[in-house]
Amino acid sequence: MVEVSTSILTVEQGKEAETFLTLEKSKTDYFHIDVMDGKFVEKDTYQKMLEYSSYIKRISNLPMDVHLMVEDIQRAVEDFSVVEPNIITFHLEACENKEEVQKNIKLIKEHGSRVGIAIKPETPIEEVYEYLPYIHMCLIMTVEPGKGGQTLIKDMLEKIETLKRHIEKNNIDIDIEVDGGINLKTAERVKNAGANILVAGTAILVASDYKVIIDELKR
Repeated sequence: MVEVSTSILTVEQGKEAETFLTLEKSKTDYFHIDVMDGKFVEKDTYQKMLEYSSYIKRISNLPMDVHLMVEDIQRAVEDFSVVEPNIITFHLEACENKEEVQKNIKLIKEHGSRVGIAIKPETPIEEVYEYLPYIHMCLIMTVEPGKGGQTLIKDMLEKIETLKRHIEKNNIDIDIEVDGGINLKTAERVKNAGANILVAGTAILVASDYKVIIDELKR
C-alpha cells in the first residue's frame, strides 16, 4: 500500500487552515514538515514549520512526518517533539560519526517518535545499511534538499531499487520514502522501484482538487 506525505512547504500564507483541513479531507496520510536551518541547507524554514506543526496539532489528527534538514539535530528533536510527530527523520550527512547517528536514533525513540534517516542524492545507499535494523524508514532524496519544485534526478531510481533489494534479502521491515520531484509523471517509476511513501508538495498544492492527485499518487 502506497502512502502520500504532503509537504506543506509552499502552503499559501493566509490559507493555512483551509489548506490543512482540505488535505485531511483529501486523505493525505501525513503532513510532511520540511525543517531547514539555513546552515545544513540554504533556506531557513525553522520557525515557520514550528508554527505550522503546532497549528496542525491543534486542528488535525493526521500524523506528522518531520524531515530535519538541520545541523543541530538534538535541538530540533527537542523542539519538534512537542507536537508529537509520528516520525522524525534526520540526515545521515549531518552526523560526524557512527556514534552520533546511534545517539540521534536513541534520542528520537526516547521522545516517542518513530525514526527515519534521510540521504542526499550523492550519498551512496550502502552507507545507511548498518542502521536499517534500528529505524523505521529510509528517506531517499531524489533532488538536492532545501528547495521545492525541483525535477527528480533519474539516477536515484536505481538507488531505490538497490535499497529495496537489500531490505528484502535481509528481511528488514522498513518503509522507503522518496522526496523530490514527485508528480503524476514520476510517481509510477518511483513506486515500481520500491518506494511505499511518496512526498509531494507542489504537485498536490497547485491542483484544483487535492484528492484527485493524492488518489492518483496512491494508485
